[in-house]
Amino acid sequence: MTTPVPYIDPNRPKPKRKPLKAWRHMQKLIADKEDTAQVFHIIEALNGGSNRKDFKRFLASENGMMLLKRRSFLPDLLDDHAPLKALPKGTVGRTYVDFMQREGLTANGLVEESLTQRAHHEQFDDDLLWFVNRLRDTHDMYHVLTGYGRDALGEDALLGYTHSQHGGLGISFIAFMGNRQIAKEAPREARVKEVLAEGRRNGKRATRIVEQDIEALLDQPIEDVRERLNIAEPVLYKQALRVFESYNQDPQLVAA
Repeated sequence: MTTPVPYIDPNRPKPKRKPLKAWRHMQKLIADKEDTAQVFHIIEALNGGSNRKDFKRFLASENGMMLLKRRSFLPDLLDDHAPLKALPKGTVGRTYVDFMQREGLTANGLVEESLTQRAHHEQFDDDLLWFVNRLRDTHDMYHVLTGYGRDALGEDALLGYTHSQHGGLGISFIAFMGNRQIAKEAPREARVKEVLAEGRRNGKRATRIVEQDIEALLDQPIEDVRERLNIAEPVLYKQALRVFESYNQDPQLVAA
């Protein structure tokens, strides 16, 4: 049996880097950190052909072709909270649903936000689109498995982790600039630059999360999964959170 050839729409334009456009959108993001639309614009302006390169690496992985053939839509699975809530404490699925409910998030909410910002990409209904969507749909699972929170520093460190696993100049640029902004307000003892560096190291050393069969992970103990994927504890990040607490500084309010 021959292996199916992944399909990328030949009408997709060749991606080009646009640094000036990225800089303009970065200034808007700095002015309003809640304007997450700018994140999509920056990534699009700087990532160039990194998604295609990353997709090729995914396909060469142990599970890549199997996952592509299955083409699961993770948001519907992950937003079905009842069966996840019924899993034992300490499993991936139970930890995930507790995280999402605590943060007031849904997987489909991120889908809706991304579709608003990059609707022009949806005209290319090919295998590359499925992969890019999978990267989006596993974002909160990255939070859960890595231990990085949704505070400004946690998101920044997770961007470093993600860049190490997937590349993309846009993600790296956002992580760097975000870290600079955080450092302006954070106590020096928080060592925010080192926290980002730790995130990059952890991502580089770990097995890639996007290549995992997420459905099969849900009922497994999260600590076992972390050990198997070589996901290290974010030691410096947790230390930074304790520093914020000692200064009575809410990490959620530190500008990213």
